[in-house]
Amino acid sequence: MPKITFVDSHGEAREVEAEVGSTVMEAAVRNAVPEITAECGGGCACATCHVYVDEAWLARAGAPSEQEEDMLDFAYEAKANSRLSCQISMTPELDGIVVATPDRQG
Repeated sequence: MPKITFVDSHGEAREVEAEVGSTVMEAAVRNAVPEITAECGGGCACATCHVYVDEAWLARAGAPSEQEEDMLDFAYEAKANSRLSCQISMTPELDGIVVATPDRQG
C-alpha cells in the first residue's frame, strides 16, 4: 500500500498507509492524524482537511479543480502548495507523498 507522511504544525512526522483509490483525507481520518478535522466528510464543501503538499510532490499530486480552489479561499493560511486532502486520490505514483498540516483548519 502507498504511504503518506503527515507533518504536523509542530514538525512531528507520522507515516500512514493508504489504499489505492482512497484519498489523503480518508487515510488521515482512519489513522487519527491530528489537525485534519474533515468536517464535510470529503465532499469538497469545506476547508477542514487543508494540507500543504511538499514541493517535490506538487506535480504528481495534480492541480486543484476550480471547486477546490474556491474552497481553499476559506482555508487558514492558504499557500501556493495548498490542497484539500479530500481531493488527492492515492495512486501507486503517490507512494511516499509528504504533506504538512496547518496549526488550525479553516
